[in-house]
Amino acid sequence: MLSEQSAATVRATLPAVGAAIGEITERFYARLFAAHPELLRDLFNRGNQASGAQKQALAGSIAAFATHLVDHPDQRPDAMLGRIAHKHASLGIAPGQYDVVHEHLFAAIAEVLGEAVTPEVAVAWDEVYWLMANALIAIEKRLYEESGSTVRRPWEVVERVEETAEVVTFRLRPADGGPVRDFRAGQYVSVQVELPDGARQIRQYSLSGAPGDALRQFSVKRVQGEAPAPGGEVSHHLHARVRVGDVVDLSEPYGDLALDAGADTPLLLASAGIGVTPMIAMLAGLAAAGHGGPVTVVHGDRSPADHALRADHETYAGKLADASVHFFYERDAEPGTRAGLVDLAGLPVRPGTRAYLCGPLPFMRAVRAQLIEQGVAPADIHYEVFGPDLWLAQQGS
Repeated sequence: MLSEQSAATVRATLPAVGAAIGEITERFYARLFAAHPELLRDLFNRGNQASGAQKQALAGSIAAFATHLVDHPDQRPDAMLGRIAHKHASLGIAPGQYDVVHEHLFAAIAEVLGEAVTPEVAVAWDEVYWLMANALIAIEKRLYEESGSTVRRPWEVVERVEETAEVVTFRLRPADGGPVRDFRAGQYVSVQVELPDGARQIRQYSLSGAPGDALRQFSVKRVQGEAPAPGGEVSHHLHARVRVGDVVDLSEPYGDLALDAGADTPLLLASAGIGVTPMIAMLAGLAAAGHGGPVTVVHGDRSPADHALRADHETYAGKLADASVHFFYERDAEPGTRAGLVDLAGLPVRPGTRAYLCGPLPFMRAVRAQLIEQGVAPADIHYEVFGPDLWLAQQGS
């Protein structure tokens, strides 16, 4: 891993770099997009760039990776790297793009830190960068080999279902008539659409259909943006413009939240809002496999009317041999459901439970803390974040 000399230099300079990392990433993206405007137009999420979320995620990831290297010189943060690599693979990131990032990132570091960037410091942080970049390149190469493709394919919409006032489900088949590769429940695809200004923006959406289906299914919540971020560009486009017969480009499935459990493993699937989507695929997969272990299904939403895919949620859970379903609604809770935010107190959390979480960060933090309090091992708690992974950047794991 990191050489002893570089580790000492990184350890000594990490506070200064960490304090300036926000400004460094700000200048990095400004330089990158000035040199390559097509990256902002057709690759990076313009909403996340405007809001600062992507800058925060990049800054946190770099700092977390460097901290891990100096604290654990003989270990590699594979969980962190794997999550990033899956996102990169879904976007079709190529090895040569790491050279472009290196050029503009290190120019930004030199601009911000000035004379503090001695040759020794530059060499040490260069080593950090390429340790991270080469690890990602290797993981992404393996993912591309497993998927059999690095490009998106055209898919035709064959069905559109209005789930709620804010959520639409799309079902698609390959426009080229080619085969449909199976996926692991919990994975997502990248969806690329052409917007009215000509930009070809990309977003990831969890597959919400059953594994093994001949069609792809994903569900989209209309995202309401807040100034200055043009939030929800792609979700609004899909809601307003994409109909049956239209064609969009999809990547192969990626994502490391994929369900992985033995036939009798106790499971807890907890979601909130549109985080329900990967849980539906997981429940469908468990039902098809005849999972015999106990499954605790938990979901929180604003109201029953806002609970997308509720019928599927209940139907798939009802096919399991030992499942308990617990729905929480902030308002209009019905008989048999619970009022308020998700609270695991009193719910069955069996010894050896493996938990899967998806939803807003405050929800996942709260549920994770409750699970740990009830004896679930942190290593057995898995999660998916929609958008820049700020939780991963903050935890470094």
